[in-house]
Formats: sequence, C-alpha cells, structure tokens
Amino acid sequence: MEVRAKKALGQHFLTDQSIAKRIVDSLMGSGDVLEVGPGMGVLTQYLLQREDLALKLVEIDGESVDYLLTHFPDMQGRLLQADFLKLHLEKFFKKDFSVIGNFPYNISSQIFFKILDYRDSVPEVVCMIQKEVAERIAEKPGTKTYGILSVLLQAWYDIEYLFTVGPGAFAPPPKVHSAVIRLTRNNRRELGCDEALFKTVVKTSFGQRRKTLRNSLKPLARAKAEREGWSDDVLAAFLAAPVFDLRPERLSVEEFIDLTKQLL
Repeated sequence: MEVRAKKALGQHFLTDQSIAKRIVDSLMGSGDVLEVGPGMGVLTQYLLQREDLALKLVEIDGESVDYLLTHFPDMQGRLLQADFLKLHLEKFFKKDFSVIGNFPYNISSQIFFKILDYRDSVPEVVCMIQKEVAERIAEKPGTKTYGILSVLLQAWYDIEYLFTVGPGAFAPPPKVHSAVIRLTRNNRRELGCDEALFKTVVKTSFGQRRKTLRNSLKPLARAKAEREGWSDDVLAAFLAAPVFDLRPERLSVEEFIDLTKQLL
C-alpha cells in the first residue's frame, strides 16, 4: 500500500532515511510531542524509537491515516485525522508539548501562526520547510529576507537554522530546496506592549517594506493623533523621530516593541 502525493495538500514525502533520523535527533526535549502531517511515517518510525517521547499525530489525509494505522497499529487512539490549523490543541494536551514535522510548503506560515497562539505550551519546534522560508525566519535584522515571520517568531523563540535538504530526498522531488530549523521558546512571557498593535505595526511595516516607516505607518500615527487630539504640527514632530526614517528590515524585535509603545 502506497500513498499518492496530493498536490492540493502540498505533499512531498521524505524518502531519505538518514535525513529523517537526523530531524528526529534534532528534537532536544522530551515528553509530549505532536507530529504534524506524518504522511507515510518516515519520521514516525524514529519518533517511536525514542522512549523519552509520548507521541501523538495529526494528519488531514485519509489515505495517509489508513497507511499509518496499517503500518503502525499502536497509533490507534494517538493518531487524529483532522486539520491541524483548526484544532483546539488544549483538548489534546494538558501540559506542554513539542511539535515536529515536515510541514507542507503551502501552509507553513499558517502553521507557525497557529504555534504562536500556543507559544506558552510549545517549548520546542523542529520542522522541515522550504529553504527560503527557513532563511527568512532565522534571519537577523538588516537583510532583505528579514520579514514578518522573522519578527513575530523571534519575539518568542530562539531560532536555529540546522541544515539544508536537497530535492532528491523527496518523492516527488520539490522544485526548491528545503531546510530544517529548530525553535526553542525563549524567556519572554509578555511583550510589554499591546500585542495586537504590535502585530499590526509589524505587518503594516513589512506590507510596504520599500517605504520608510514614516510613510507606511502614517495611518497608525494619524489614528494616535486623533485619539490624543494632536495638531498637525504635533503629528509632524512625532513623525520626525529618527526611527521613522528607517525601513522595517532595520528594526529588531525590541525596536518594534518600542515603536508599538510610541504608537499606542
């Protein structure tokens, strides 16, 4: 029995066993772990060998679920056929849990946003994603690839780019290279600013990344001016601050936090 890779699900099955074992070995923590999108179980087989892990799996593809239950019958009760993005994970984990998986390229960003929603319950993530996205997430300020995911994830996680994986390790081979990264929860428990506004500032800034912050964030500054009853001169003086001369890729997480405080 084989599972057909489905383009609509972004499936590219890892076939290189040495890479699979290396990914599993990159998971440093122990205890509860959730594998997202196990497919035909190339990671699952090595996860099951680790006695320090209590494994659960979520898979959206019914054909993959049938395959997994046939080849790993003890997964009955631990394998959930569902859309990870729609799960209420607190129903399945009463304590912290790590996440591992070969994330489908077409929804990897959505998976990370979901993980951010559970950041205080997810101490570690090990995943394989498109190389370009991995570089973007792990990048530091000052580069063209530094962006929304970089800031939002680095606010809560320390991120390590572990290794690159070529297309030949998959069936069918993707048209791009992949990479494995590890996210480890940092010590930050709160941002010290309005989190919703922080996200808006980051997304608005990078949504027009070729513009200076003065231009891209002007609507948010005007909204503050209206709340505060500022005159046009006061608003102009506010926007004259040196930070507004910069483009978003120049700002660190801490500087975005400070900017959010100013715009509140």
